Amino acid sequence: MNEPVFPSADLTPLASVRERIAQAARIAQRKPEAIELIAISKTHPAAAIRPLIEEGQRVFGENRVQEAQEKWPALIEETPGIALHLVGQLQSNKADDAVALFDCIHGLDRPSLVSALGKAMDKAGRQVPCFVQVNIGAEEQKGGCPIAEVPELLASARTAGIPVIGLMCVPPVGIEPAPFFALLAKIAADHGLDQLSMGMSGDFETAILLGATHVRVGSALFGARPPFNG
Repeated sequence: MNEPVFPSADLTPLASVRERIAQAARIAQRKPEAIELIAISKTHPAAAIRPLIEEGQRVFGENRVQEAQEKWPALIEETPGIALHLVGQLQSNKADDAVALFDCIHGLDRPSLVSALGKAMDKAGRQVPCFVQVNIGAEEQKGGCPIAEVPELLASARTAGIPVIGLMCVPPVGIEPAPFFALLAKIAADHGLDQLSMGMSGDFETAILLGATHVRVGSALFGARPPFNG
């Protein structure tokens, strides 16, 4: 039996994460290129983001519309081909701004947001792919659509013309995430969805083993986040 290959200590954080993704994909008998690495740059300044862009990273995630508006237009102008994902909870009154700036939205989780995004996309003439966020651990303090309401939300999103491409989740902290990832994958399969946004710095390899197509990695790339003022 072959021993697992661990990333070299000489690798940059980005190269190390990419190698870990590739290793997990090989174990799962999947192609590494089928897994999208989203570098979560929330609260990090442009100066911290540019080195990753220079190293070839092109997909980034933010969780606040206003913060993204302040730092990303200049970065995108410098480097065409950047794809920007909104990974935080979206307020309905920010739907127009989100549709204008982001290339993918991961937090579609309630009927009022379906309505707001549908109208914003129609007005902008721009269809932005969305993940439905599922409250996979039934946590009252956390955003996401309750599992029992996923079918209805998917139906209303499709009626509104929103391109739903998959499901997203954030498992409960301090609990083994594998069962939650497996449950999300089952819910997605039951509804004919094949894309899964799941897995962060501490558990993305487990998520890949259970079918993640998009992993959202922040601290493993940037280190600890600075406090956000604003």
